[in-house]
Amino acid sequence: MKQFFALTMALVLATACGIFGQTPEERRQIAAEVQQKLDERSFEIDINYMIPLRGTGKAVNSYSVSVKDNVLDSHLPYFGVARDLPYGGGKGLTFTEKISAYSDSGLVGDRREIVVTVANGEDIFVYTITVFDNGSADVHVHSRNRDDISYRGSLR
Repeated sequence: MKQFFALTMALVLATACGIFGQTPEERRQIAAEVQQKLDERSFEIDINYMIPLRGTGKAVNSYSVSVKDNVLDSHLPYFGVARDLPYGGGKGLTFTEKISAYSDSGLVGDRREIVVTVANGEDIFVYTITVFDNGSADVHVHSRNRDDISYRGSLR
């Protein structure tokens, strides 16, 4: 039993060193690539976790948010309370629309916050996108007719 435990711990440690064992130069290179994509205003975030305002979070896949050529392309699931919607629920958070306002905080510490406002004909949405130097990202969506919802993912 002790040998099994020791072998398991060695395997876990080796895996962790491989994942977290990036050199400072590798971390700087990743941070530079992340900042370049954000500077170009051309990036895509793959979503892997959603956190509704009410209820528990849930792992998801095959969802994304992208900004390119002053257009927001949103393909996100929505769970929560919605008010004053068209019959059938409307478009939800799946739409492609021109960005009406774009604000970038610049690099503050290890993160950069981008606020994007879009209107899709049914509602006005404010996407607050926080991107960290390591490429991980948080997306918070606020609208007038739906409860807020947050997502986690990584820059593609």
